[in-house]
Amino acid sequence: MVVELKKGVYWVGVVDWGIRHFHGYELSTHRGTTYNAYLIVDRKTALVDTVWGPFQRDFVENIRQIIDPSKIDFVIANHAEPDHSGSLPEIMRLAKNATLIVSNRGRESIEGHYHQGWSFKAVQTGDKVSLGGNELVFVEAPMLHWPDSMFTYLTGQNILMPNDAFGQHYAAAFRFNDQVNEKELYEEAMKYYANILTPFSHLVTKKIEEVLSLKLPVDIIAPSHGVIWRRDPLQIVKKYQQWAAQTPEKKAVVLYDTMWQATRRMAEAIADGLAAEGIEHKLFHTALADRNDVITEIFQARAIVVGSPTLNRGLLPTITPILEDLKGLRFQNKIGAAFGSYGWSGESVKIIEEHFGKCGIPVAAEGVLAKWQPSADDLANCKGLGRKIAEAM
Repeated sequence: MVVELKKGVYWVGVVDWGIRHFHGYELSTHRGTTYNAYLIVDRKTALVDTVWGPFQRDFVENIRQIIDPSKIDFVIANHAEPDHSGSLPEIMRLAKNATLIVSNRGRESIEGHYHQGWSFKAVQTGDKVSLGGNELVFVEAPMLHWPDSMFTYLTGQNILMPNDAFGQHYAAAFRFNDQVNEKELYEEAMKYYANILTPFSHLVTKKIEEVLSLKLPVDIIAPSHGVIWRRDPLQIVKKYQQWAAQTPEKKAVVLYDTMWQATRRMAEAIADGLAAEGIEHKLFHTALADRNDVITEIFQARAIVVGSPTLNRGLLPTITPILEDLKGLRFQNKIGAAFGSYGWSGESVKIIEEHFGKCGIPVAAEGVLAKWQPSADDLANCKGLGRKIAEAM
């Protein structure tokens, strides 16, 4: 259903209730998602972003409820990934006279995806396009979260359309933040930030400062995924500033996988040590837990404790993706510790500690390694490790 944001400005996107894993790998989407696109009808007509290709039929029908697509004068592609640009070929086929507005890097990426000779207009920060009554103002936002990303601002209506910034993977019955469950909304907004935008936190801080310095009035923030912020829209900007600072809470996350429960018992003993010192913590069995949910918990925590048996002189395979995420996401202000069990060669603790080094996460205390099933002394050492981690926090 088409929704009017302000007079002449319409949400014409689609809701994807069924998706459960975005891009096939990037992010679990327990609550679905939306692909948001915005149609602006002034003396000239502009379409800001499109939707993922499989939904292009519904998307075009939404536009037809407002205007014949052939009447579109400008199509703005804030970012080239196909969840935003997938319907571009169909839209540009229907809007034969439309100009496609992109960032300089966006032209490269859009042409690389679609290999079409469309009428491009590349813009940079501060460039404007008049729609008649109001103007579109463009702000480049490289690495938030692609090099081609940019924001589009509509004057007069005071609407910021920042593409992937300030979004969430959250399907809901309604389109605005004051119409949905706030707890669910912020859970998904934090998960989105933690798993996608964390590596670019210093750029997030700078870009927010840059946009705020423009002193543009903002009544609505309309991202490309999830709900639209209209009640106190700057609340999500303030949250991004907090998240970008990466100031962790005084709590710990204990991750482990286990073959014959030895490593599980060690993880629980470490948790006992944390609890004895009053440290809030969560345990995750990585073979069963959702990886993106775990990353969101790590994002909030000060300490990361990782355990694995030794398998083939390495780690159990469910542990490795989390360690690679830690390296890629470049979390700040963390401390780490390792533990593990073994029967023969026993390399797991060393491997985990070495990986912490690659992630820039200092090891807070010497790891615990138990042979076969942990003895009473091994479990006592694990509890002691929990206490040492608490002290280091």
